[in-house]
Amino acid sequence: MNKILSLALLIGGIALIIFGLKASDSVSSDVSRVFTGNPTDKTMWLLIGGAIATAVGGIGLMRGTKSS
Repeated sequence: MNKILSLALLIGGIALIIFGLKASDSVSSDVSRVFTGNPTDKTMWLLIGGAIATAVGGIGLMRGTKSS
């Protein structure tokens, strides 16, 4: 069960990173970058959440299951 959850986190994290990268190329992100120097909050949360989910999923897959 832990492997399935870790794999889901890894795949979901990669998807969030892809959506975050696409959002960073949007018009609203470009406008935000002109005025504030930073992309939109949505873009940042997608990238940060994706990085965390990918890291947790990858670590979970590498740890493996402990045999009792």
